[in-house]
Amino acid sequence: MKRSTLQALAFAAAGLLAAPAAHAEIRIGVSLGTTGPGSSLGIPYKNAFQLIPKTLGGEPVTYIVLDDESKPDNAAKNARKFVTEDKVDAIMGSNGVPSAVAMTQVAAETKTPMIALTPIPPLEGERAHWSFVVPQTTELMMSAVVDDMKKKGVKTVGYIGFSDTWGDLVYNAMQKLAPAAGMKVVTNERYGRADTSVTGQVLKVMAANPDAVVVGGSGSPAATPHVALRERGYKGPIYHNHGTVNLAFIQNGKKAVEGAIAPTGALIVPEDLPDSYANKAVALDFTKRYEAAFGPETRNAFAGYSFDATLLLDAAVPEAMKKARPGTPEFRAALRDALEHVQNVVGTHGVYNLSPTNHNGLDERARVLVEVKNGEWVLKK
Repeated sequence: MKRSTLQALAFAAAGLLAAPAAHAEIRIGVSLGTTGPGSSLGIPYKNAFQLIPKTLGGEPVTYIVLDDESKPDNAAKNARKFVTEDKVDAIMGSNGVPSAVAMTQVAAETKTPMIALTPIPPLEGERAHWSFVVPQTTELMMSAVVDDMKKKGVKTVGYIGFSDTWGDLVYNAMQKLAPAAGMKVVTNERYGRADTSVTGQVLKVMAANPDAVVVGGSGSPAATPHVALRERGYKGPIYHNHGTVNLAFIQNGKKAVEGAIAPTGALIVPEDLPDSYANKAVALDFTKRYEAAFGPETRNAFAGYSFDATLLLDAAVPEAMKKARPGTPEFRAALRDALEHVQNVVGTHGVYNLSPTNHNGLDERARVLVEVKNGEWVLKK
């Protein structure tokens, strides 16, 4: 055999070794804070993966789930590991806004589609290009809160929220929505997710004498300012957001959080919705299966976000498979493009219609107002 032929074969073999190998299955990397201050959310997110199909678009799928300890740095490290070591086709996460935002940077750098499992601030450039968001936008959900406040004649609103991106998102939504409803946000107090006392902040809120208070927390830590307000005699309505609606919030706040009001998706109260409600059947089925697996009254919004994320991927995979095989950059790009055109996917939270200019795709059908009555979340009448 001629030297030139041998050299050509050697170069070809080296090229094959250097080229990324396609997978036999689709791989999805999931980073969640199942420990740390966000664990009351992260655990339900993780639980949902016990209830989802073992295929996406008819193709076998492997979910690689890692704990990021509710730390943004860890979430970013997990995301990078998923891409560089596990060769995933998409990443999901996390249950904390700062952690999810950190993951979007990795998604952009590595050109890997990402599905955020918590609301995130508006993104730009490559981060916006590669990221999709499952939960309802904060502005969409808080508009339901403002509508209810307006019916009550609320004019002044006290605010206390997390001292991080989630606290900013809820506060900014209220600041944008309140003026058009004839309201003014009169305080902007903050606290840490792990704080056990918010006495100073609550006293400042009460000194402003607001008609209502909005808490920009999530999970069980959202109960801390609510309890403090009631202990110090605040009698007005206390509103929360869609990051609060789970059993851990009630268990932490106990009787003090009776009457708490929050927006959420249909899966918290599917039995109370009319049969004509767009996603009642999907929400009811998932809620029944979740409580059968994890116990009565364990339903929560967060497990539904994980489930809905898999529904979006399930709808996108068949189109991506027409263009490339899993495990390749071409498949990741094709999957991103397909996600951008997913239409009429009925999930536990709402009906998703994505587009190049809308990577969330939910509307008013994805929200209801609930309140705590007799120790459980019920549809607000």
